[in-house]
Amino acid sequence: MACVFVQFRCTPGKTYEAASAIYDREVVSELYSTSGEYDLIAKVYIPDEEDVGRFLSEKLFDIPGIVRTLTTMTFKAF
Repeated sequence: MACVFVQFRCTPGKTYEAASAIYDREVVSELYSTSGEYDLIAKVYIPDEEDVGRFLSEKLFDIPGIVRTLTTMTFKAF
């Protein structure tokens, strides 16, 4: 499995609704509220046979209230 972190910028006033919808999809392993440029960050494990972009687009990026995302790929360092 590939581990990615996805940050979400939400429509003002819609962060809690977006967070609930993200969590309800049962795709993320962890979800946090953050300060700064983005409102939420999620840790997502992508199955090896899945295309990362397609997986995230189909599973998360159509949620109402999300206006921008930033995906950070991880790689085994040690």
